[in-house]
Amino acid sequence: MDDPPEWIAEFTVTPRRFAEHLDAVVDSGRTPVTVSTLADHLAGRAPLPPRPVVLTFDDGFADLPGPTAAALAGRNLTGTAYLTTGALTPSGRCLLPPAPMMRLDEAPLLEDAGLEVGGHTVSHAQLDTLGRRALEYELRESKQVLEDALGHPVRHLAYPHGYNSGAVRRMAALTGYETAAAVRHALSSPRDERYRIARLIVRRGHTVADVESWMRGGGARVAPYRDGAPTVGWRWYRRARAVVRGPEFAG
Repeated sequence: MDDPPEWIAEFTVTPRRFAEHLDAVVDSGRTPVTVSTLADHLAGRAPLPPRPVVLTFDDGFADLPGPTAAALAGRNLTGTAYLTTGALTPSGRCLLPPAPMMRLDEAPLLEDAGLEVGGHTVSHAQLDTLGRRALEYELRESKQVLEDALGHPVRHLAYPHGYNSGAVRRMAALTGYETAAAVRHALSSPRDERYRIARLIVRRGHTVADVESWMRGGGARVAPYRDGAPTVGWRWYRRARAVVRGPEFAG
């Protein structure tokens, strides 16, 4: 998007820069796969292809089933799109600030374009601050809504803004997801955790050189690794704040 809402601008790239990033992925010679392919490897069901790369897209912004999917398909790239169901329906309950969003009935178009669809909760809440009942609702309801729209099981989840905990990961498994993606701004690996898959955040300041470095396997630490003290401390601060303010947007 050339002129994004300010709240999402930091995690937005222009169409021109996006095309350059995708060309860097293609030029790297890596094999594009979906999260399902990675999941099959992590579960011991199948090997990964040589030099795999997974492209993921969160939330479900309006460009996703149109120019974004077209840019991927034009380069024979696949990926996984994680949709926030409450943001895709006019009466949906969602904490995301206003932005142009796709519609829920456009989800099958993503699969037609070669993308896989996963869940990204109902409201985009900070999952690691929720009680058990609210957490289960966010995971189970969004999964069911997407399965009704697509007509088949939805296997994968992404935690909004990557926020998770042991309780959140256990609930993801209990509600039927086979994997869950975090953020961590790290490279994943063949030893990564199924319910805390590491991903790299693409920010508006990232250059083609950054993407080229990632495609070579550099420029970031490699998962899995334990959460550091700052991550744990930030989680407890957000939990305390949620007691006072209630559920908040994960951003």
